[in-house]
Amino acid sequence: MNPHKRTGTVTSPTPSPGRQDPEPGEPTGGALYVVATPLGNLGDITGRGVETLRRVDLVLCEDTRRTRILLSHYGISVRTLSLHEHNERARVEAVLGRLADGAQVALVSDAGTPAVSDPGYRLVDAAALGGFAVVPIPGPSAVTALLSVAGLPADRYVFEGFLPPKPGRRARRLAELAAETRTIVLFESPHRIARTLAELLAAWGDRRCCLGRELTKRFEEIRHGRLSDLATYLGSRAVKGEITLAVAGMDAKMAAVVE
Repeated sequence: MNPHKRTGTVTSPTPSPGRQDPEPGEPTGGALYVVATPLGNLGDITGRGVETLRRVDLVLCEDTRRTRILLSHYGISVRTLSLHEHNERARVEAVLGRLADGAQVALVSDAGTPAVSDPGYRLVDAAALGGFAVVPIPGPSAVTALLSVAGLPADRYVFEGFLPPKPGRRARRLAELAAETRTIVLFESPHRIARTLAELLAAWGDRRCCLGRELTKRFEEIRHGRLSDLATYLGSRAVKGEITLAVAGMDAKMAAVVE
């Protein structure tokens, strides 16, 4: 029996300032809303996302300071609590307790969709197993944003997130992905991108690719070409900002030869 899930009537918690009633069809008891937030441009959040943040009792966020910028922009006054990779495990029990008391809780990341190469999946899993409503509030995603302008097949693709940082595991993963025929999407940090491009070129050959840096932000940069082109371009520059990279999968004819 789930110690957090209560039967019978649940007394709602004291509403947060400005809390509004749930929209028709939305859960009325304890619920976890997974809310996608802007990558950079604050106007990219959906209207439903704004209204959800406006009416919940608590917002869980990677960095309360960054989330406060978004909340202030939309005039939202709500309690925030940090939930990041270093404290997620410790937070889960307390959040489940709040849900059991009838609280409505939003989960956001610093940018984009929570739990996608960001903290949150442990909480989502625990809430779902506990019988609480877990509601997606879709919106911005660096993966789909880049794929939409990459000019690479996106009917089927593989999202790898960040490659393993340790050399041995990293090399093995690149070798495993070498024969992948679907478009491959990666995240990378600015200080590692030049090295990563060189590694991809050596492991996969000179494939077509598209790199997005600082997507939706003031200094957004999107570059198309081959891995060698981008390696040359970035090799002589000081790179700043978050990076998303889409790389063409192995050519079908080559894949047949490998098989």
